[in-house]
Amino acid sequence: METPPVVSPQEWESAWRELLVEEKRLTRARDELAAKRRRMPWLAVEKEYEFEGPEGKAGLLDLFENRRQLIVYRAFFEPGVSGWPDHACRGCSMVADHVGHLAHLNARDTTLVFVSRAPQPDIERVKARMGWTIPWYTITDDFDADFGVDEWHGTNAFIRDGDRVFRTYFVNNRGDEALGSTWSYLDMTALGRQETWENSPEGYPQTPPYAWWNWHDAYGDDSEPATEGPSESRGVG
Repeated sequence: METPPVVSPQEWESAWRELLVEEKRLTRARDELAAKRRRMPWLAVEKEYEFEGPEGKAGLLDLFENRRQLIVYRAFFEPGVSGWPDHACRGCSMVADHVGHLAHLNARDTTLVFVSRAPQPDIERVKARMGWTIPWYTITDDFDADFGVDEWHGTNAFIRDGDRVFRTYFVNNRGDEALGSTWSYLDMTALGRQETWENSPEGYPQTPPYAWWNWHDAYGDDSEPATEGPSESRGVG
């Protein structure tokens, strides 16, 4: 293949700094886009939905696990899908492999779940085989058709106000490629990362960066928060 030129350290540093300008511009553009997501209108979910979970029947509100926000990824694992019954589809499986530790999302009052049409015994079997710990429910009604994920994978974000549930965002196709990290999931939610540097509507919950970060097994105890690092990693560079 035709490779780029080999240059001196000084020339390499100059080329890197030139590219860095573009990368910083992209970072700020992503922040601006996330700020617009936080200003998306909300759509009330008036219909009742029912899922099957490890503990039996569950409504959409139950999937929140008493947290304020819910992210639902529609994974294709069911009869007729390539890989069945030993595997979920390859793409959905890659998404599951990329999901970070859920304790960090939970610390921001956010729950992530997967949903499929496979029965619970099959879901539990594949989760065990693949080492996945994501809460995973069985769709039993029109949830997938109503939320644009009956024929293709996709991720919906919801928020609740008491017992009322609202749809706040939706992403599918290549938009799912960037998901997996705590940050990418929070950036698609109505409340965002909930950090003070973010451009959010007045009154949204926010805490200083690093103040809430912790080891995934230490949330809720008296451990020291993360030490503050460079401003760039706080999203303000």
